[in-house]
Amino acid sequence: MTIAAEARAGHQFSHGWLTRLFDYKPFLVFICLLPALGLLLVFLSYPLGLGVWLAFTDTRIGRAGYFIGFENFQSLWHDPVFITSVWNTLLYTGVATVGKFALGLWLALLLNNHLPFKSLLRALILVPWIVPTVLSAIAFWWIYDPQFSIISYILVDVLGWRDTYIDFLGAPWPARFSLIAANIWRGIPFVAISLLAGLQTISPALYEAAMLDGANAWQRFRHVTLPMLMPILAVVLTFSVLFTFTDFQLVYAITRGGPINSTHLMATLAFQRGIPGGQLGEGAAIAVAMIPFLVMATLFSYFALARRKWQQGEDND
Repeated sequence: MTIAAEARAGHQFSHGWLTRLFDYKPFLVFICLLPALGLLLVFLSYPLGLGVWLAFTDTRIGRAGYFIGFENFQSLWHDPVFITSVWNTLLYTGVATVGKFALGLWLALLLNNHLPFKSLLRALILVPWIVPTVLSAIAFWWIYDPQFSIISYILVDVLGWRDTYIDFLGAPWPARFSLIAANIWRGIPFVAISLLAGLQTISPALYEAAMLDGANAWQRFRHVTLPMLMPILAVVLTFSVLFTFTDFQLVYAITRGGPINSTHLMATLAFQRGIPGGQLGEGAAIAVAMIPFLVMATLFSYFALARRKWQQGEDND
């Protein structure tokens, strides 16, 4: 009897101790987050840390490197191809983001109205976004082909507006704007659907009140739609900038940085120097140089969303 009682008492103590432990909220939160933390550590923190370390070494493919400090960054500062890639990245990101937001907002406002086959149209809008990037790049590569371009065919053979075909990818500036057009085509669905979701949350009573006050369509957009969309605009703008700034597949599949390295973005140049060129340290340094721009975009979103009155569609003091 005594032994059995002691065994039951020990079991109850152990059971009670485990129960109290799992009832302890910080421990439960830690256990629940542990798998996610492990995945982030293995697949995010380690590659990022390794990339930063390689940026300060002279590592090459097949040869271990040595710590050389800021030599990679100093050489990049005097590298005209790298400077061109920085300006290309800023131009590509700025123009493409403005184009995607202008067309995406217009499309969201259009789809927010009562249209026939509205559900089908919303589904079709997503096609450029869900199509694999490389497949889209191949399609645009054919569209921009100097001999078989459908655009050149229409302008020259059908409409007769030109005498010669357009060489979209043969010169630096036409190639840059051709890539920007392809990126805008792919990015419009993300912006349009995200902003359409925001438009759906605006109460119709606000528009009715504005109409009773005599506001026209532009005034309703300026004083009702735009302020109410500001929170989601900040989020979508941040993600759009991040996606565009780090774009690689579309540019590399269409031009591979040509002609004569004139369309390289920082991401494509980092890959070219690090993998085909074998200069892992230099390629990692180019990739690390992208981090300050990405941090600034993230901070913009954070401080924009921290403005509580802006979230509520009001003016700040």
